[in-house]
Amino acid sequence: MPKNSKIEKIFVNEPLISKEAERNTADALASRWLSGSGPFVEKFEKTFAEYLGIRQAVAVANGTCALHLALLSLDVGAGDEVIVPAFAMGACFMAVLQTGAKPVFVDCELETYNIDPKKIAEKISPRTKAVMAVHTYGHAADMDDILQIAAERKIKVLEDAAESHGGRYKGRLTGTMGDVGAFSFYANKIITTGEGGMIVTNDEKIAAEARKLRDLYHSSDKRFIHEKLGYNYRLSNLQAALGLGELSRIDEYIAKKLAMAAAYDNGLSGVSGLILPKTKPDVKNVYWMYGIVVDQKKFGKSRDELRSALAEQGIETRDFFYPPEEQPVLKNVIGNEKFPNASFLGQNGLYLPSGLAITKDQIERVIKALRAIAGR
Repeated sequence: MPKNSKIEKIFVNEPLISKEAERNTADALASRWLSGSGPFVEKFEKTFAEYLGIRQAVAVANGTCALHLALLSLDVGAGDEVIVPAFAMGACFMAVLQTGAKPVFVDCELETYNIDPKKIAEKISPRTKAVMAVHTYGHAADMDDILQIAAERKIKVLEDAAESHGGRYKGRLTGTMGDVGAFSFYANKIITTGEGGMIVTNDEKIAAEARKLRDLYHSSDKRFIHEKLGYNYRLSNLQAALGLGELSRIDEYIAKKLAMAAAYDNGLSGVSGLILPKTKPDVKNVYWMYGIVVDQKKFGKSRDELRSALAEQGIETRDFFYPPEEQPVLKNVIGNEKFPNASFLGQNGLYLPSGLAITKDQIERVIKALRAIAGR
């Protein structure tokens, strides 16, 4: 292809904005009520809770805030430990560190990328307060085993459902099975508010604590009297208006994700050296991202070489998450501990363009490029 020719770029995750979301945000702007106390915030919380079939939803500024406040609402603090997947976005362990507690990492399953329940018990100590179950890239973690371990050891369960809006485990929606759930509505998520998050729970005390923590912990009797250390983690009325509109299309958006994954499955099956994502029985995988793992010996190129070759054709990709041992911020937390499965995925995994705005033609272009690079 000539160097000066223009290549249409395929972005790794381009969002869709529904007409409902556009109308809502216009209404919010017209109302001039833009702060976190506007009417769209309460309506978004109520509608999201109804969708999940859960009692309480507390809107916050982003998914990391949701994890942070969820942990604080479970009374996690200095001296405590929280079990965290070794293969997860950095917000997971950072939220634990922000409480003053210590993240204790457990390696992942290679098949689903989720925390390996068989390795959790050996990491539990008398200081363990909670376990964080992350539903990675849209595939639910093995919640039955996690919940059983937590019940036996009397520890709490926090579900990070940031990547699995509408995903299910044995018929149950992700985010609803633990003591508390946390969601992200970042621009690349299935439901977006641009930036934003949500804490969900059936426990009224957890919800009440989260509401006070997100708004500087004002006294119930007298505003500007602060009973505890609180945070300015509110979601704005404008963001909630956007999220409420997007939520009305969640079934349509999930169907689009499933169609995208099916197209990639069909188009890439049989390409030697590409390990495609798998879904366990009784799980509804919503494929927030379509991830592949590159077996360099069979594929003939490394993950990084594949990424560069795709980039030359205007196809954007993202590396998988990196393991704890590669995170400088964790150097004094984990010592010399290694996590071989998370390390393997971090070295060899990447996800393909998976956004809601992706077209059939763009998916076909990615497939053709991959097959050509593979010599297939």
